[in-house]
Amino acid sequence: MREGIPAQAEPQTLDGWLDYISALHHRPMDLGLERINKVRDALVAPAGAERPVVITVAGTNGKGSTCAMLEAILLASGYRVGLYTSPHLLRYTERVRVQGQEISPATLVSALQQVELARRQAGDISLTYFEFGTLAAWRVFSEIELDVVILEVGLGGRLDAVNAFEPDCAVVTSVDIDHVEFLGNTRESIGFEKAGIFRAGKPAIVADPVPPQSLKDFAASINADLQLIGRDFGYQGDRQQWGYWGRGAKRAGMAFPALRGANQLLNASAALAALDSLRERLPVDMGAVRVGLATVSLPARFQVMPGKPAVILDVAHNPHAAAVLSENLSNMGFFPETYAVLGMLADKDIEGVCRRLKDRVTVWHVAPLPGPRGATAEAIQEAIFRSGASGAVRKHESPRAAYLAARQSADENDRIVVFGSFLTVADVMPAL
Repeated sequence: MREGIPAQAEPQTLDGWLDYISALHHRPMDLGLERINKVRDALVAPAGAERPVVITVAGTNGKGSTCAMLEAILLASGYRVGLYTSPHLLRYTERVRVQGQEISPATLVSALQQVELARRQAGDISLTYFEFGTLAAWRVFSEIELDVVILEVGLGGRLDAVNAFEPDCAVVTSVDIDHVEFLGNTRESIGFEKAGIFRAGKPAIVADPVPPQSLKDFAASINADLQLIGRDFGYQGDRQQWGYWGRGAKRAGMAFPALRGANQLLNASAALAALDSLRERLPVDMGAVRVGLATVSLPARFQVMPGKPAVILDVAHNPHAAAVLSENLSNMGFFPETYAVLGMLADKDIEGVCRRLKDRVTVWHVAPLPGPRGATAEAIQEAIFRSGASGAVRKHESPRAAYLAARQSADENDRIVVFGSFLTVADVMPAL
């Protein structure tokens, strides 16, 4: 029988807690809500706490950008905002933000202690790393008087730990092939999983231009208030400015979001549609929209670093995201050479990613990622060859070593693009 750790042996540091929760469950990923629901119910909220408005955001790609835009606009409106995202780049505390700032390790440790107590009281239930962390984030939010909480789904939607909390509005940014071992290998199967965050009678915002029929059918079956881009909301614009239209709302003459990339107007439109659907509870004026979109930031989403050669950081790790990255690189103009720094997880479609970028990259610097899920440099090299890419391939011991080699080879008019995984970007960032 699994026993909880004795109270006197509880970890005292955040690193200790993260080691503990990573080893608690027998499987790193174990989708389902039964375990987390039981612990959630045992995790008693502080007395007098009022429930904030909850916005849940899912999607194959774009959900991080959409969450960041929602947070920035709501903060500019003067609301008290909590944000939970995953994964992190450099510090676990990046995942939990209050009023635009990541929480302190001490605050998170206190929340983890409360979750551990509730876990024992619920029958010593085993939780995954993500489930434990999600409950801890919710505990942090419940101890602070907040107006709105934004929750980013980790994987899928229907059975993701975030779905243990009832949303007032649900957003699906995009639906494409990823995590096939958990979600299925078709857009229809994946669309059904992502639609699982919808609720009866509540706004269900979808920014995918061609949503799967399974998603629309599920929304209809529960009578969710489905809002589709191109039908219920959308955008138009030129090179200078853009405008949003939605149900009974128009916002014109806006500058482009501070987040770079060809797909960011889709994400911004989804954020505005969500806020419009909640306008009776969270009214947002035009000034706040302008300020929020102008000041929003999110590391490693087509992030172009200052200086020469140009260095682009992007966590693109599936073919859909790689296609967007390819388009964004094309829009940057001419560069004599493009050096790729690539590390990926073995369970990703490495060949598909490389195929989307084979015409953009002239030299590939590849490296393994740590842990059992990391692909070897040899596996990445083989995937590049199978993709039909013609650029030279050079192998290195780590993404950081790959970046330093690319930096040494690149002239000031060239560019280096670091992509493939959060782990890849995180390893390179200290060397920038």
